[in-house]
Amino acid sequence: MAAALAQPPRSSSKTESYVDNKRKDDIRRANIVAAQAVADAVRTSLGPKGMDKMISTASAEVIITNDGATILNKMEVLQPAAKMLVELSKSQDIVAGDGTTTVVVIAGALLKQCLTLLTNGIHPTVISDSLHKAAQKAVEVLTAMAVPVELSDRESLIKSASTSLNSKVVSQYSTLLAPLAVDAVLSVVDPAKPDLVDLRDVKIVKKLGGTVDDTELVKGLVFDKKFQISPPKTDIEQSIVVSDYTQMDRILKEERNYILGMIKKIKATGCNVLLIQKSILRDAVTDLSLHYLAKAKILVVKDVERDEIEFITKTLNCLPIANVEHFREEKLGRADCVEEVSLGDGGKIVKITGIKDMGRTTTVLVRGSNQLVLDCGWGAPEIELSRQLGAWAKVLQGMESYCVRSFAEALEVIPYTLAENAGLNPITIVTELRNRHAQGEINAGINVRKGQITNILEENVIQPLLVSTSAITLATECVRMILKIDDIITVRQVGDGAKDFRQERDLGVSKGRRKNADDSG
Repeated sequence: MAAALAQPPRSSSKTESYVDNKRKDDIRRANIVAAQAVADAVRTSLGPKGMDKMISTASAEVIITNDGATILNKMEVLQPAAKMLVELSKSQDIVAGDGTTTVVVIAGALLKQCLTLLTNGIHPTVISDSLHKAAQKAVEVLTAMAVPVELSDRESLIKSASTSLNSKVVSQYSTLLAPLAVDAVLSVVDPAKPDLVDLRDVKIVKKLGGTVDDTELVKGLVFDKKFQISPPKTDIEQSIVVSDYTQMDRILKEERNYILGMIKKIKATGCNVLLIQKSILRDAVTDLSLHYLAKAKILVVKDVERDEIEFITKTLNCLPIANVEHFREEKLGRADCVEEVSLGDGGKIVKITGIKDMGRTTTVLVRGSNQLVLDCGWGAPEIELSRQLGAWAKVLQGMESYCVRSFAEALEVIPYTLAENAGLNPITIVTELRNRHAQGEINAGINVRKGQITNILEENVIQPLLVSTSAITLATECVRMILKIDDIITVRQVGDGAKDFRQERDLGVSKGRRKNADDSG
């Protein structure tokens, strides 16, 4: 018997225009609208004159910031596509350390242009491929505009750090914090590998009190407080009933002997400063231990966090010791000065300086009157990219030309937003900026402080090339991913009751089969 196969109907036309079905169009549009809402939420915080956001968390914590990564990280975003913009901001923070608001604003502007292109009937794949080519071209243009900077050029590095701080809450302290940040990074960078810097080698210690002017760079270690040790508790909690004073004397004598034995072993190695990891076994302080430690002249800092051990051992060039029996002189680190410093507001810190054979690490002691404080090229690169990509789009053909032109128009959102947040007329500013760049002034940008267009290099407003290139690349990748999504599938977990029912059903079936097999045997 022959089976008849149904042939799909063939279209008579040789060329067909793309027509998306209703459901896919609705899903894609919903994703774009949700992502745009996230971008609009942080758009007003872009630039030196951007607005700050007050975030009130569920734990009654209040945070005031205009950092895009912080704002988005604290927001409870539920829509899947909107969550992608939150992850986008985190990625920019990891890659470049700045431009977290810029990358989200660019992504929102690209999505707005993509929505227009989709409405005009252009296939998402064509849009995605065109955006990829435009992003590659943008990176080439930015690289050609960039001015090489050596690590030895400290002044240029400070200018770059000041640009990043100009849009932060602590912008008025940029003259203090920018050199401090540059010196901190330069002190940990390896000259043999200047491109690889582990920021975990820079420890930030926040101490409430004072002002930001009291912030300092310490070539050593800083700990919050001074503590003394006590004998460890037993692992098993139990009650001891003492009915005779001789037994009490024996207990006190054993305690004294234990503490004395421990301190003698430590003192024998020449150790006079002891750092103890945070542990539930050493959470008590007795008068007896204070007395013996004072006589032995041993300074002890306890409650050191577990994740700080690697940093401390690398800084002091010492080895961690798990047991007092393993104390050896060769495992100790050496420093010229360990002092307890009073901060003038009742607080104290322990500062370790003059470390011998110190590792490539440093510590920044941050001061502030409250926790809110402890927490750009100014449109020139973006407008130049928009101009050059617009010119490149004219030599392209077909749908690709329209997509690249839309990409170029989307980049103008940065200078437009900078002018808008500064209280300037954005249309007038952007129009004049276009004319200045068309005349060859590629470094012309918006000076939001003077309210006019100036040469940003003369104003010492520069930013790392990595910030701009990563913002363009990451925003484009995120938009392409959103464009390729045509459906959202929600996977629900089966309840425990249904699982038990299925297990019982399967068990019953297996028992029935086994019984039938036995009967047949």
